[in-house]
Formats: sequence, structure tokens, C-alpha cells
Amino acid sequence: MFDRLEVRVLPPGRRFAAQVRLRVNGEDLVEAAVGEGGRGPYAVDVLPADGPGPLRATGEPRRVELGEPACTGGCCGFLSVVVQRFGGIVQWSDWEIPHLGTTRPPELHFDADEYDAELARAEADRWWQTRTEGLSRN
Repeated sequence: MFDRLEVRVLPPGRRFAAQVRLRVNGEDLVEAAVGEGGRGPYAVDVLPADGPGPLRATGEPRRVELGEPACTGGCCGFLSVVVQRFGGIVQWSDWEIPHLGTTRPPELHFDADEYDAELARAEADRWWQTRTEGLSRN
């Protein structure tokens, strides 16, 4: 059985640009790994308009930052994973988690066609882009 990925974009706030929240099998991945108050990556960084983003899986493994705790990644570390495609499977493995005593997420496997379709949907829906003008990414 494959895991299911859902990519959501949170609207920008008063101080921060739009953020991506990744849900796997219905669970918010960042919240589960770094706790409430953590943030996901900025939408502009993982859903770029000018080409494939870092979540796109290829045959070459790539480490991708998926979030950070409320105290910031510079303080406690970032939630990151290695993303790689093996034929019809996209694998997320070799997790690095912030030093908060949380359990390392399991290795995840996605159907490559469903994974690509979800990323394409999220990349095409740019509603958040017009609302991020003038907002800080820090």
C-alpha cells in the first residue's frame, strides 16, 4: 500500500509569506515531527513557477527541507528528508529531525503518478502568489 501526499498552501500572514503544509495519509507532517507552532517551507521555494521544485522526485536523491520548529531551524535544526524516484515509486527516507525528542518519521512510499499529479496541482494553483507581495520570508 502506498502513502498519500496532499500539498496545502497556508495564506500569508502579516509577517510571513505563504507556507506549504504537507499532509501524509491525512496527518500534518511538520506538526507531527516538530510540534505545533512549527512552520513548513515557503510556497515560493517549493512550488516555483519557473520549473520543477525540490519536491519533484528524480533518480538522483535530493535532501529537501520540509519544516522547522517554532524556535527556528537555526536553533534546533530542520525537518528534512531525502526524496528519490525508483521507477513507479517515490521514496522519502533518511529523515533528519530537529532535536526536540520527537520520533523519526517512517520511510514513505508514494505512487509516482499520484505524487506527480498532486505536485502539478499544487504548482499550478498560484492563488497565494499575488498575496505575498511585500511580505518577509524571514
